[in-house]
Amino acid sequence: MTGDWGRQAFRSETVLRSQFMTTPDCYACGTEAEFDELPPRECVVYDQHWQVAHAFDTAVPGWLVLLPRRHVAAVHDLTNAEASALGVWQVKLSQALRSVTGCAKAYVVQFAEGEGFAHVHFHIVARVADLRPEHRGPGIFELLRGPEQERVTADQADQIAHSLRAQLHEHLNTQ
Repeated sequence: MTGDWGRQAFRSETVLRSQFMTTPDCYACGTEAEFDELPPRECVVYDQHWQVAHAFDTAVPGWLVLLPRRHVAAVHDLTNAEASALGVWQVKLSQALRSVTGCAKAYVVQFAEGEGFAHVHFHIVARVADLRPEHRGPGIFELLRGPEQERVTADQADQIAHSLRAQLHEHLNTQ
């Protein structure tokens, strides 16, 4: 991972856009095609292999999605470079979520089975200490796509994104 999280630094690299293969009807690939225009919540942080977004339609502040920048349908299809960065991303995001949200722990979940969401992605979910028992473990998914009035707003997700960026930048500069 790079210590410079600015979009300008990444754009200035000599990385060809063709490196980022996209697949029609894939939500993640669609966001990659619009990468330079994404709001903070949809591009919290990134490197050449991975992008982090705040989940939409969730009642959980700090429900993140970690996804490869190219279309990958299964974990076994990750390159060595993508796989090497994956564990670091999961730990750093979990640490940042704890600092920003005060969560007791972070869940890490991967399925990539939903219609339009077959692109490998990892849910990194801030699990608060007082979460109701029925929402612990896999029950956390009940808080995804809940009633609109309970969902994290776009402004809230953008604020979380800004806080996470600052926290992750601090983490990476203290290694």
